[in-house]
Amino acid sequence: MTTTVAPAAEAPATPRPRRAGRGRRPTLTLYTGLVLAWLLLPIAVMILFGFNDTHSKVNFTWQGFTLTWYEHLFAIPNLTSALVNSLTIALVVAVVATLLGTPIGMALGRYRFRGKGSVDLLMFAAIAAPEIALGAALLSLFIVMGVPRGYWTIVIAHVAFCIPYVAITVRARMVGHDPTLEEAARDLGAGPWTAFRLVTLPMLLPGVASGALLCFALSVDDYVITSFNAGRTVTFPLWVYSASRTGVPPQVNVMGTLIFVGGLIIAGSNVLFSRRRAS
Repeated sequence: MTTTVAPAAEAPATPRPRRAGRGRRPTLTLYTGLVLAWLLLPIAVMILFGFNDTHSKVNFTWQGFTLTWYEHLFAIPNLTSALVNSLTIALVVAVVATLLGTPIGMALGRYRFRGKGSVDLLMFAAIAAPEIALGAALLSLFIVMGVPRGYWTIVIAHVAFCIPYVAITVRARMVGHDPTLEEAARDLGAGPWTAFRLVTLPMLLPGVASGALLCFALSVDDYVITSFNAGRTVTFPLWVYSASRTGVPPQVNVMGTLIFVGGLIIAGSNVLFSRRRAS
């Protein structure tokens, strides 16, 4: 007796799932491009007018291409001294704020202690507070203490509002740090300082570098807090604002371009260094 087996019914073809948001991709791409263009347009205008062959104080009309302003970048002594003040202040602030903020970030990311919530609140409050409030508060402090305003009061003011940025950046890096690596180094005979220098610090270095760069950038372009505590010291933003009433010279655009390019180079180097360490 021959038995026949009925062929199994073929399963219906399952339609391939459509990728979520596939139809919206052109819209999102266009939206992203418009936002980036809006962000980069002022920078592009600044870079372009650094090459403007203008012969007046008003640098708002394109009159031709020239490299004259790059050749005579330091032709205005007051502007040059203001730029030097901004760069040296930003460098000092980045170093001091990093040294003071890094231990705070490490403590917030590693330990639980009484008052930790209050410290967190204080860090975020310092970032969220309006600059005019911080500037007025620091001005009142210097007046009450009888401290003459000038170069070092600007440094103190900038360090005060930059520390929270370093602390929060290092804290975010510290949360992802594996403490067993440091414990293993201690088990292998490394002392506390050696374990910190060879294990903990390299792990935190990207966060520390990011916080330092952020402090440098915030200090260079700060105007509001600086105007309250500068005294007779003139920084680059203060000089540009005072010159805007009569006309901003092309050297300002050139200096702004060089600062922007320098920041890109430093930030790109930091990203490449972090990726190389991760690989």
